[in-house]
Formats: sequence, C-alpha cells, structure tokens
Amino acid sequence: MRIFTEQTLQEYIKSHPEAETALQEWVSKVKQSEWKCFADIKNTFNSVDSIGEQRYVFNIKGNNYRLVVVIKFTIKFVYIRFIGSHAEYDKIDCKTI
Repeated sequence: MRIFTEQTLQEYIKSHPEAETALQEWVSKVKQSEWKCFADIKNTFNSVDSIGEQRYVFNIKGNNYRLVVVIKFTIKFVYIRFIGSHAEYDKIDCKTI
C-alpha cells in the first residue's frame, strides 16, 4: 500500500514525539501490506474499525491516538484524514473527514 499525505504524520510527530515509534510501526506495516478488503486490514491491525465510506480508524499507541484514513483498495492508496488524541477524535464529525 502507498500512503498519501504521509507528511501529515511527520508533522504530528514533531509536536507529539511520544507517538513517533507507534506511528513509524504503523507506516512500516501499511507499506508492506497489499490489502484487498477490510478483512485484510483486520489481519494486520486487529483493533481497526470501519466507519463507512471507505474510512477506517486505527488505534495508535494503546488507543492514546486515533488515526483516520480513507483506503482505496483498487489503487492501493491510503489517505491520511486525521491524527489526534482520543479526546480530539471524539470532538470531530467523522462524516466530514
């Protein structure tokens, strides 16, 4: 899989260095994957949730952070839409990201 807008994660790490290792591990696993459906993602990341419209939520660093992505399986792209704390995630409207 290819990650689009990976720069978003790099910028987040600058202000939240405690998330660096967990996000780097997530990036590494995603780049090594060739997902074709949600079940494939679930095999890689057991805690991932589908929130509809090709959007998925990953728990990062023991659920301290939430990462929302859009995955286009046919072109093997993962688009970063949101990264933030659990509290920040609870404040957003997932339908708009």
